[in-house]
Amino acid sequence: MYKKFAPFFLVAVIGALIGGSLVLGYGGRFLAKPTPQIESQQNSLLPPTAQANNISEARNTPIVKAAQAVGPTVVGITNKAYANDIFNNRKILVEQGTGSGVIFDAKGYIATNYHVVKNAQEITVSLSDGRNFPGKVLGVDPATDLAVVKIEATGLPVAVLGDSDSLLVGEPAIAIGNPLGLEFRGSVTVGVISALNRSIEIGERKFKLIQTDAAINPGNSGGALVNADGMVVGINSAKIAVSGVEGIGFSIPINTARPILQSLIEKGRVIRAYLGVGILDPVTAARYGYQLNIDKGVFVAKIFPGGPAHKSGITVGDIILKVGGTETNRVVDLRSILENYAVGQKVPVLISRDGRDITINVLLEEMPTE
Repeated sequence: MYKKFAPFFLVAVIGALIGGSLVLGYGGRFLAKPTPQIESQQNSLLPPTAQANNISEARNTPIVKAAQAVGPTVVGITNKAYANDIFNNRKILVEQGTGSGVIFDAKGYIATNYHVVKNAQEITVSLSDGRNFPGKVLGVDPATDLAVVKIEATGLPVAVLGDSDSLLVGEPAIAIGNPLGLEFRGSVTVGVISALNRSIEIGERKFKLIQTDAAINPGNSGGALVNADGMVVGINSAKIAVSGVEGIGFSIPINTARPILQSLIEKGRVIRAYLGVGILDPVTAARYGYQLNIDKGVFVAKIFPGGPAHKSGITVGDIILKVGGTETNRVVDLRSILENYAVGQKVPVLISRDGRDITINVLLEEMPTE
């Protein structure tokens, strides 16, 4: 999202060069003939049309080719919601902000970030060719900050999705999106893949992201991270906005996004395994004003009635030490572990109760929508 500012215009003034001529007299007749030097100068000022249509390999780099291939598939997404008009006592649609998206299917499916379309009551999708279409949010996944928007259009350019697992640190990275809004639509910035599998904690969730120094600014969210082969390898999502920190942006790996986008198209949401507990660690407990004195594990503060933990006998006051053999010392640990399990699987849960360690097998169920 971004705050708009007035567009600017660059005015260039070009002076004209006037060449003289040499007049020769032959028997009362006059012949005007340009001098060779001036003719040469005049010719040098003509636009090099032939060269423009035959760009050298030095200029037509892989980055240029990648930008030409993917640029048309990157769209602008305008998020609008109703607000109260206090002067006329009615509700009006106002723009909440803009972001970017990537067309990944000719049927009009567009990948973007959840925070780009969050709370939207109307979506407008702006294509690179100037056309605008109303968009429909098919599904969102706040846990991974992904969403799918659908437009009804034909003849759409489609991005080729690459393999983010094959990325190499140091290889070129190209970010394409709409920084600061649609005035700068289709902006291309270039850097490198700075790191892979960066663990970023946002709230109570942990994200594995691609780090890049290609400039990512507000409005780039939901845009494409592209490799030098012209394939989309990530969905740009965030940057570290701290004074004195530059060139640290993050992108959701496309291999992580693929199954989530497919699930959002088919079901409108992502089905995840569910344990059915509300837990705290010392850090999260402090946020609510509590002091939790445990050295390891997470404290079970709530059991959801009828959930898997309730059915298996886990109770409030238990301390979950391990799930599936992996230690759970923070809330994000438990959430990350459950991401690796499917609905219907049984998982051993090691708990501490009244000073005794007990292993309980829990049959995981589908996480409720609410």
